[in-house]
Amino acid sequence: MKTKNPVALPLAILAFGGVATVGLVAATPSPDTRKPQHEAPAVRAIRVEPRPVTLRVRTQGTVVPRTESELVAEVSGRILEVSPSLASGGFLEPDEVLVTIDPSDYEIALERARASRARAESQVGLARTARKRQERLAKRKVGSPKDLDAARNAERVAEADLRVARAAVTQAERDLDRTRVRVPYAGRVREKKVDVGQYVNRGTPVARVYAVDWAEVRLPIPDRDAAFLDLPIDYRDDEGAAPGPLVELRARYAGREHRWTGRIVRTEGELDPRTRMIHAVARVEDPYARGEDPDRPPLAVGLFVDAEIQGRERAEVVSLPREALRGSDRVAVVDQDGRLELRPVEVLRRHRERILLSAGLQAGERVVTGPMAVAVDGMRVRAFEAPPGPARPDSLASRGSEP
Repeated sequence: MKTKNPVALPLAILAFGGVATVGLVAATPSPDTRKPQHEAPAVRAIRVEPRPVTLRVRTQGTVVPRTESELVAEVSGRILEVSPSLASGGFLEPDEVLVTIDPSDYEIALERARASRARAESQVGLARTARKRQERLAKRKVGSPKDLDAARNAERVAEADLRVARAAVTQAERDLDRTRVRVPYAGRVREKKVDVGQYVNRGTPVARVYAVDWAEVRLPIPDRDAAFLDLPIDYRDDEGAAPGPLVELRARYAGREHRWTGRIVRTEGELDPRTRMIHAVARVEDPYARGEDPDRPPLAVGLFVDAEIQGRERAEVVSLPREALRGSDRVAVVDQDGRLELRPVEVLRRHRERILLSAGLQAGERVVTGPMAVAVDGMRVRAFEAPPGPARPDSLASRGSEP
């Protein structure tokens, strides 16, 4: 029996594998050899819409009275009566009597002064009669010049005594009137310091009161924001500054926000050297009136308020998101051919989320607002227009505050 060749089977397997490989390679489709295309990057953009803007500046301050006084006793004596309004928080009317001091001693002093005045008037009449008699005697050459001089001198002394007596009456009347301590304006009591039966000396504090006809708020404004406001500035030769801008004050009380309207009436004469702040003073008329809102609390002294000052009006201003600004003063504009232009603009104001531009853009132009890895003049992009943001340009404001 003939033996099989042991090499034949492996060779046959290898041959079959090679034929299969060649077949598979031949059946594989050839790769696409088209030239690759570079697609322009997509960017977000918005169309520019210039519109009028009223600039505003936000700041904060504390309500203070326009006038605060410490009333003191101008005469000594025991207090007989105290007004019911003389209590912390009590409202006072102009010229209202707060405290009555025992007037007995001052009534007696006034009566004595009037008696002294009557005596002095009588002495003047007697001295005048004596002087006239001496003048008649001198004309008839029967009187001596010495007696005439003495009569004239006695008249002058009597007239001087009369002036002293009249001044004493005036002083006594004023002291009697001062036994009633009055408030000089419509006010409110901050602190009561005396009570019935207490003996007071001249100069003893009676009460501390403040005026309520209007209130004031001292508002710090950064120097850079003063350009946006028509602040009243007084010069030495001015007859009167023009009315200042309106101010809206807001404060929370009992879980609700309340509003008051005031006006800037003056600026303080100095720039704070530490904070570089200008301080404007806003005035609110009749701060303790209810106004149109019956639930609104009074604008009480010491209340901390947020203030928004109405500034100047600008006719054509563009508002953009803050991320649209490239560098410090450029934006990326997409032209009609879809190419970028890095254009310089004039930044009017910068805000945390928005910027205001006063020049450099025209109505209808598209500005890139989204982030870009690379922004080069002339590069092609695909711009997708986004709707305008919710922020209104006339509601933007900077915030001034003291550190």
